[in-house]
Amino acid sequence: MVKILLVEDNASMREMLASIIAEKGFAVDAAPDVASGLALLKKNDYAMIVSDLQLPDMDGLSFLKRVRDLQLPFIILTAYGSIEKAVEAIKEGATDFIAKPVDPDYLLLMIDKALAATHIARENLVLREVLQSQMGRTVIIGSSRELLHEAEKVRQVAQTPATVLLRGESGTGKELFARAIHALSARRDRPFITINSASIPDNLLENELFGHEKGSYTGAHMRQVGKLELAQGGTFFFDEIGDFPLHLQGKILRVLEEKSITRLGGAKAIALDIRFIFATNQDLEKAAVEKRFRQDLYFRITSFPIELPPLRDRSDDILLLADHFVRKLSLEIRKREFTLSAPARDKLLAYPWPGNVRELQNTIERAVIIGAGPAIHPEEIILPGRSFPVPDSLSLNGNLKAVASRAQKLAEKLKIAQVLAETGFNRVRAAGILEVSYKTLLDKIKEYGLAPKD
Repeated sequence: MVKILLVEDNASMREMLASIIAEKGFAVDAAPDVASGLALLKKNDYAMIVSDLQLPDMDGLSFLKRVRDLQLPFIILTAYGSIEKAVEAIKEGATDFIAKPVDPDYLLLMIDKALAATHIARENLVLREVLQSQMGRTVIIGSSRELLHEAEKVRQVAQTPATVLLRGESGTGKELFARAIHALSARRDRPFITINSASIPDNLLENELFGHEKGSYTGAHMRQVGKLELAQGGTFFFDEIGDFPLHLQGKILRVLEEKSITRLGGAKAIALDIRFIFATNQDLEKAAVEKRFRQDLYFRITSFPIELPPLRDRSDDILLLADHFVRKLSLEIRKREFTLSAPARDKLLAYPWPGNVRELQNTIERAVIIGAGPAIHPEEIILPGRSFPVPDSLSLNGNLKAVASRAQKLAEKLKIAQVLAETGFNRVRAAGILEVSYKTLLDKIKEYGLAPKD
């Protein structure tokens, strides 16, 4: 049973949180202060720590620094007034922070996500991915000439060992195409493992990929198998390779050329039998010219490119996709089948869908949730408008460069605030939507003083 350490000084809050976590099937040890928590850590093995930020003998940030070498997921609980300090804790290695009053469902979701991102839940996570790839059906929806042309390339390349590069805007379905290639290949019964470098801090990315040997660094109490090794015999999907740190790109090139890895702290080379698929929403050729992406790696991964067209360039597919999502989501959520009314269909066709298929799916899901059915009406199709109008207080004093700089910062702040609000202040999801690294987003949140209440 996965064991969690809870540190909370408020007795009633501690009892309530312990009960919530235990009901989910976890074993919980609860401590009223850091000293008690440290004593429990010496006696027991824990999968993660959930700690209040304000504690009587030491604040949660100092506690985090004391136990950082254990490399356990660490969730901070904080009042709204301490959000800035909680963001600082994220920089110091905390997994996430949750504002009080704590939403039980959100807390359990964050615990599940934190465990899934560590080696403690790694084997179960891989098992789920394998089962999904074996039993799930990969479906590419579309009838436009642009999409069918690229889908034919999937059929052609699937049975070969060629490395594939999927290029397209965010939300165009790159992972769906990657799964289709895997499902049509001879490797379909083996693992399909994914990694998105933009969602993993740079200092953890190498360990996530290659794994480590016991004792390879402080806190490495057991051997950890990396994701590359777990993909043996199957397919490894590098999502958003354009965000991969430059200093690690050489190691990926070596893996592709030598078809082997060495765990951190290890000496033995481990042979790999893996099919690699890469994806990006960036212009890698331009990045290579500008020295932001290794040119030799660029040439190595572009042997078979597939271009995924944006939804605005295949408008014939909008209603086809919308009908598919309506049927699928209404049965999943409402347990009965909804349909799109004619005015709702017209509204969908009139919108340019900058977020592509992902935005369309999210829009339909929202309509199914709020709609009474069985028909979805146009007022239930909620599309982004001018959510954040420029305030009259924007100063126009100074030269054009100064005004433009202030306007740019304002637009950046408002856009970040909008996406954070839409994602429930989920920083990992927001970073993906904004197409920036997790660290960059945390820096911007601190710079603009953004908090969940905003």
